[in-house]
Amino acid sequence: MDAPFPSRYRRFSRPGPAPQSACDLPAYTRRNTLAQAVVRREPVEHTFPLFDGRGNPWATLTLRSSAKSTKSVPTFHEKEHINGSFELTAEKGDSIQSVTVTITGRVVTGSTIDDSYTFFSHSLPLWSKAESRSSGAAAKLLGTTSWPFSIPMPKTVGLKEGSRADVQYRLPETFLERHIRGSISYEISVLVSRGKLRSDCEIKTRFAYIPGIRPDPPSLLRQLAYREHAELPGPEVDPLGWFGSTTAVVRGSVFKTRQAAIHCMLSLANPLSYTRGTVIPVRLMLESTDGQALDIMSAPSAPVITLRRHVRYQNLATSTKRAADWVDAVEDVCRAVLWPSASGVDAAYSRCLEGEIKLPKDLASTSSIGLFTVSYTIVLSSFEAAGFIPATSHHILAEPVTIATTHARDSPRPLEYAPPSYAPLPLARRNDFYAAQAIVAGPHSR
Repeated sequence: MDAPFPSRYRRFSRPGPAPQSACDLPAYTRRNTLAQAVVRREPVEHTFPLFDGRGNPWATLTLRSSAKSTKSVPTFHEKEHINGSFELTAEKGDSIQSVTVTITGRVVTGSTIDDSYTFFSHSLPLWSKAESRSSGAAAKLLGTTSWPFSIPMPKTVGLKEGSRADVQYRLPETFLERHIRGSISYEISVLVSRGKLRSDCEIKTRFAYIPGIRPDPPSLLRQLAYREHAELPGPEVDPLGWFGSTTAVVRGSVFKTRQAAIHCMLSLANPLSYTRGTVIPVRLMLESTDGQALDIMSAPSAPVITLRRHVRYQNLATSTKRAADWVDAVEDVCRAVLWPSASGVDAAYSRCLEGEIKLPKDLASTSSIGLFTVSYTIVLSSFEAAGFIPATSHHILAEPVTIATTHARDSPRPLEYAPPSYAPLPLARRNDFYAAQAIVAGPHSR
C-alpha cells in the first residue's frame, strides 16, 4: 500500500488566528530572535601578573578586550586594536636592558617547536636602556613604571609560497578543538630582557581573534519577507534569491520488490554565505514516476541534508620538501529541519520540501592561511526512509558555502521559520578555545 503523503504545514503571514483543519499542524509565530540591535559591550579588563618569591606581583600585563567576561579568553575583532598596558616594579640593581611586547599568530599541528608555523608576528619596544641613554633620560628603571600600548591587527598577511610572490591571506579566526590536532593560535607576550648574569623574564597569554567576514545582502524579495515577517518567496517567485544545484538521481529498491529512481534538486538561499547564529534556508524538489517511492522519500525526516565541515592542515613534523603530509578532518556539524512546502506545487509526480539549517553561534568561520583551511559544504548525503534501499552510499548533492562572522550590511536579520514542533538537530562541537581560561606562561620569580 502506498505510504501516505505527510500532512502539509500551512503558514500565515497575516495577524490573527489561523484556520485549523484536521490535517494542519498548529499555527505558530515566526521567531525573530536575531533582529535586536547589536549593543557594543564595554571593554573587559584582563590582568596577568608575575609574582616574586614572596608572592608579590612585580610585573602585570593588562589587556582590554571584547570578551564576555574577565574569566573568558581576551577576544579581539577585526579592525580592533590590541589595547593594554604593562606595569613593572624594578628594584635597585635590577639590570633590565629592554621591555618588548610581541603579538604572534601560528598554525600548530603538534607539541614540539617543529610542529608550528608562524604566519604573523609584530613586536613593539616599550622601553630600551640604550635608547633612554641616547635621549638623555634615565638609563635605569627604578620603582614602578607603566607603559600603555595599542597595536593594530592587520586584516591580511602575505605569505611566500614556493617561487611565487607573497600571497595575501585574511587573518584566520582562532581555532582549537580537542579532537583535531591542528589549530590556529594567537599569543601576546612581554619580554623583560636583562644582562648576561640574570635570566630574562616573559609573561604571555593566548587571545582569540575574530575576522570580520560579511556576506552580501540577500535578494530584495527576501529582505522584504524578513522585514514584514512574511513567507519566504520560493525559487519560482524569487529566482535571484535562490541557488539551484544540478539535478541528481537516486536509485534504489522499494520494499525489495522493484527498482525506483528519484530526481533530486537542492536549492539554497543566495548568496551562498551565511552568518553563524542564523539559519540557512533550503528547498528540496523530488520527482519520480513511482508514487509510493516518492511518498516514502518526501517524508520530512527522510532526506539527510547537513552542513559538512572540512578542516585540512599540513602535518609539519612529518612533511618533507618533496611531499606534504596533509591531514583531513571531516564531520557533519548540523542537520537541516524540513517540512512540506506551503508554496511549492505538488503534482502527481513531484514533492517539495522546505526547511532550514540552524547554525551554532560558536561555529568556526571559513578561513584559509596556506597550511590550514576550514571550509564548509551543504550536502544531501542520503535518505533515512524505511522501505527504500539506495543503490549507493555516496553523497547525492554538495554545494560549497561560506560561514561568516557578521551580518550583511543594511539588511534585516534572517528569521527562523521552522515550526516549533520541528526541533533542530545540532551536531556541532564548539570551538573549545573560547571556553578555555587564558594561560600565563613564563618565570614566576625574579
